[in-house]
Amino acid sequence: MVYDIKWIIPKLRNPTKFWKFASSITFAAVGIFSKFILEWLNKTKIYNKHIITRALDCRPRNVPLITISNHHSCFDDPGIWATLDLRHLINRRVIRWSLAAHDICFTNVWHSYFFMLGKCVPVLRGEGVYQESMNFCIEKLSSGEWVHVFPEGKVNMLKENTRLKWGVGRLILESPVTPLVIPIYHLGMDDVLPNEPPYMIKTHKKVTMNYGDPIDFSEMLKELRSAKANEIDARKAITDRIQEELLRLRSVTEKLHLQS
Repeated sequence: MVYDIKWIIPKLRNPTKFWKFASSITFAAVGIFSKFILEWLNKTKIYNKHIITRALDCRPRNVPLITISNHHSCFDDPGIWATLDLRHLINRRVIRWSLAAHDICFTNVWHSYFFMLGKCVPVLRGEGVYQESMNFCIEKLSSGEWVHVFPEGKVNMLKENTRLKWGVGRLILESPVTPLVIPIYHLGMDDVLPNEPPYMIKTHKKVTMNYGDPIDFSEMLKELRSAKANEIDARKAITDRIQEELLRLRSVTEKLHLQS
């Protein structure tokens, strides 16, 4: 039986004051817990944190933010954001929206409410780039908000160089204002929460978090529009560029991880 999630996006579009309060409590609780796990119980090194801090503090109000990262563990989100300053981590107005697999995070009403309060948006595997969750994220980008994407589309347990999903290409292509795009690569998160049973949080593990330089898509978008490229080719070109940057960042991060 497939759990019906059609009600979720409309509810996320119209939050009440109580919903916003409950969401703030959720972010504070999960954020502080995750920060304790990563920065107190494990050995986490963060590189180029100033990049994300500057993006959250200094980008113009109308400029949206998209972050992209590899996906090695179910702890990646919230684990990645545990490296943020606490003032960002617990601020529901600042923190990201995140695309999350509906068949993992939205399997029943209680799970759905929890992840909704954490600003997670259900994405349906196999439904393509024009599903409602993608439309919702474009709405948020139109408001200058922050959306995070795991473009591998799954937990990449074998750490293979797989082709990235084109959904992120659509987000960048159709955002009314060219977004600030920041790549992130991390290693060790699957040691903190392994992908094998019994799925217990581990301690004293080494985690490396590396924020890459922002990717400027303004020139590429200009060229694609001038050439009147069709949407499929445009999404592919954008996603290929992201893949190149993530691979480059992976190489750098692997060296840092070995040194730490």
